[in-house]
Amino acid sequence: MIFDAHCDVLLKLYLEPGTGAFQSKGSLHITYPQLLQGRSKVQLFAIYIPSDLKPGQRFQAALEMVNMFYNQILKPNPKLKLVTTKKDVEILKEDEIGAMLTLEGAEAVEEDLTKLEILYRLGVRSVGLTWNWANAAADGALEPRGGGLTNFGCDIVSFLNEKKLWTDVSHLCEKAFWDVIDTADYPIASHSNAYSICPNPRNLRNEQIQAIIKKDSVMGITFVPPFLNKKGTAEISDVIRHIEHVCSLGGEDHIGFGSDFDGITETVQGLSSYIQYDNLINTLLRYYSDKQVKKFLYENFIGKLPD
Repeated sequence: MIFDAHCDVLLKLYLEPGTGAFQSKGSLHITYPQLLQGRSKVQLFAIYIPSDLKPGQRFQAALEMVNMFYNQILKPNPKLKLVTTKKDVEILKEDEIGAMLTLEGAEAVEEDLTKLEILYRLGVRSVGLTWNWANAAADGALEPRGGGLTNFGCDIVSFLNEKKLWTDVSHLCEKAFWDVIDTADYPIASHSNAYSICPNPRNLRNEQIQAIIKKDSVMGITFVPPFLNKKGTAEISDVIRHIEHVCSLGGEDHIGFGSDFDGITETVQGLSSYIQYDNLINTLLRYYSDKQVKKFLYENFIGKLPD
């Protein structure tokens, strides 16, 4: 079974409305037929607001993506079921797949916690405070200032703690990361890799990875080639290098996957869409036990999902 902590299918559907792309076999990195064939058990669908939208348009865009999630992801596909808690996942039938909403960047809530509560009521269960730049909550990984959480960002984390939702540290700058580690009850990194293997500002340094481990949390190794190496192209062996490094820091029980499928234009060789998870699994089984691979693919993330 596979728990994938991040994809951008909703963004693709928002940018290309009415195409029915999620129903076809190969028009997206992740489609309904691929999830069925590829042994998916839980897929997280991110709400990411395009950066060219102005204040006043962003929350509306988030609502449109939520509507697409219900009407184009769930409604036509009876085997896909909304999940919002660990119990929801545990009661899925053998042939059913859980689908969960997440929020990537607080731009969508426009400095208004009421809007965040609305998204929570609509099913959002994990919130990343930023994308790469600064917003009203914090500074992102590429923001030169590198500031920590704002008062509004602290209010968001308090809300997430109260509702027992994940606070996602992927995309945060280092100062904001540490602020979240200090204040969040349920932090995760949905799609981040190891900085010491590939020094990209989106990746996590050893001290950050160890902090995630200490918080009994989990990080999703991502399939973004520039986050895997500096060569410009990436292979499955690069994914393994990051897994091995996190394991060397004591992270065997804290590794998952967050593919970032449909949020990337370049893909890993042999891992260009969801259906090719099998190639990754077969490679993992050469280096790790069946028990370890099950942890990486599913058990570590589901084990950290709040009740």
